Order: sequence, then structure tokens, then C-alpha cells
Amino acid sequence: MKYIYFDGKSGLSGDMILGALLDLGISRAKFRTAMAKLGLPIRIDIGDTERSHFRGLKVDVHIRGKASPARHWKDIAALIKQADFNAAVKDRALAIFRTLFEAESKVHGCSFDKTHLHEAGADDALIDVVGCAWLAEELGIGAFYASPLNVGEGWVKTSHGVLPVPPPAVAEILKGVPVYSAHAREELVTPTGAAIVKTLVAKFIPFPELVYDRIGYGAGSRDTPGLPNILRAFYGEESGFAPDKQVHVVEATIDDANPQVLAAFLETALELGAIDVYLTPIVMKKNRLATKMTLLAGRDKLDALIAAVFRETSSIGVRYFPVERRALDRTVTKVRVLGEPVGIKVASLGGEPVNAQPEFSDCLAAARKHKVPVKDVLRLALAAYGRQE
Repeated sequence: MKYIYFDGKSGLSGDMILGALLDLGISRAKFRTAMAKLGLPIRIDIGDTERSHFRGLKVDVHIRGKASPARHWKDIAALIKQADFNAAVKDRALAIFRTLFEAESKVHGCSFDKTHLHEAGADDALIDVVGCAWLAEELGIGAFYASPLNVGEGWVKTSHGVLPVPPPAVAEILKGVPVYSAHAREELVTPTGAAIVKTLVAKFIPFPELVYDRIGYGAGSRDTPGLPNILRAFYGEESGFAPDKQVHVVEATIDDANPQVLAAFLETALELGAIDVYLTPIVMKKNRLATKMTLLAGRDKLDALIAAVFRETSSIGVRYFPVERRALDRTVTKVRVLGEPVGIKVASLGGEPVNAQPEFSDCLAAARKHKVPVKDVLRLALAAYGRQE
């Protein structure tokens, strides 16, 4: 299977996502034929354009005749379900629209079934959503990832009037997603774009270590000087994507904490998702004895861990910085020692085991139960694992 990593520093909308995915090599004629299955009165224009002197693929959906009506969930669900797409495409498209309707229902304070969409339910938005779902199948995408999203700032004109950026529906959709504002006083993330990535993206992370085969460039409608309104989609084999290799180190130096509190915090940090946590004795200014607490964590766990440091220790400040990490693949196998199950952690490099270590807690439990030295259980566990190889 393949992966997609969306680089959303310059904005993200439904048409930009379509352009970026189409730009990865899908036939434009095949795409138009597929979208005709929706039976909408539209014309789809696809072509190269420039944004701040950089090339991108622009997808424009032109509506013939009157503007499409505001649609309720049942209207959109019926359109998608009756179209001749496979179940995976329909399910993905319906999930995206459900994200949109749930957000609109929340911000307008009405029931899901009574909620209707104006711009986000129009014919062009239907093409954006269903087209994205169809392209995901055509490209064999197994996992979506994205950068934190630049939402812009300022005001945007909508059917409900002039609204602050991000508009309410976008703000609701992007709960839990890392967002920021930089370089543009305008809307950069649309409701349709937000719903697509919120529904499909497994993890939002700064540019990770990855190996990619192609890049798709999807152009938006704006041409802001100095900020190319282009979405980049990096495309490659899932095995070439390593979202967790870059982690963060969090450090705090503490000279006024009860050591029992710090010892208890180690367990709390691990429960909150720290990869590792340890304490180091140090000497601070004025020759005060102190403790340096160090945590290793993925970006998605960083805020919760820092908050816990402030809440549960006497630290009033921390340092954190990204580091690169390489770790061996690990599996756990079971052996029996003195009739008791003992886990063996096996670390492999390139598919070949290079290290095996018994789970100490299992060995300790077996040693206490049978009243033998724990070192003997450790030795017997390794011997039992060796006989299995």
C-alpha cells in the first residue's frame, strides 16, 4: 500500500487536495468519467497554473444553470449511495460529509438531520469529496498523514455573513489538530478541506523522515505574493514513511522536590505515553544538589507530558527539543520457566534477531513463587528461548 503526506503550510482546500492527488499521475479523462457517475450538471476543467511563480494543478468545477441547492444529510447520502462507485469510495465520502454535518450541527445548534450545507454541500464540494475518495482508491493509499495546518487569519465572506478565520465550522472540525497562523491575512483552510483531512489523516506531524516516489502539486484559487497557494502531496510506499523517528526530549532541572514525588511521576509519565523517562543527580548554581528529569516522547504526547510536569512536580520551566531516534524492531515471545510464562523481548535488525531479553517482572514473579534466585530464572528463560530458535 501507499501513503500520502500533505504539506499544508500554504493552505488546504477540497480543490487543492483534488489537484494534488490528480497530479500524481491519474488520467484526467478517467477522473471526469468517474465523477460523471454522480449525475451532476457540471463541467470539470483541469490544467496547470502558477501560484507565486510555482506550478500547480488546478481543478475547477463549473456548475451549469442554477447554483446547487442547500442540501441536508439525506440528500447527499442519497446522491452518493445511488452512484456507481465501490463500497470503499462511498464509505469514505460519506464519512467526510458526516464530519462536515456534525460540525455544522454543532456550531448552528440544530439537529443533525435538520442541518443543511450551503457552500460545503454544493455540486463542486461533492466533486471534491467524492473525487478525493475515488482518487484514494485509484492510488492505493493505505494511510494519510499531514503537517500541522496553517489556517490563516482575518475574515471570510460566507452565506452566513462575514466570519472570522478560521470560520466556526472549520474551528469545530479541527479540534485536536495542530494548527497555526502565519504569513497570510486570509482564509487558508476551507470547511471541505478540513473535513477531508480530519476524516482521513491518521496523524498530523511536522515534516517527518520519509522516502517518496512522487509529489503532487494542487493549486488553490488565490495567488498571494510570496506565499504559493499550493498543497504538496508526497506519495510513496508505506514502508518508506517513518512518522515516529523524530521524537522530543523534555528536560527539567529541579532542586526543591521531594524525591518520592519525582519517583511517583516516572510512572505517571509512562502512563501518559512517554517513550522513556529517567532522573539524573546534578549540581546546580550555588552548589545546590538537584535532579534533572528527562523525558523522551513523540510530538503528539508532548503537550500532555509538559502539562503533567508542571502539575505534578515543583518545576516552573522545561526545555524541549526534537531529536532523531532509531530503534530496533521488537517482538515478544513466550517461554515457560518452572511452569510459569515468561516474556522474551526480541530485538531485530533487518529481520534478524540481534538481542533477546527476558521480561524482568515475569522472572521476578516466577522467582518469588518458587523461592529461587531471580538470576536463575533469567538464565533459565534465555536457555528456553535458545531452544526455541
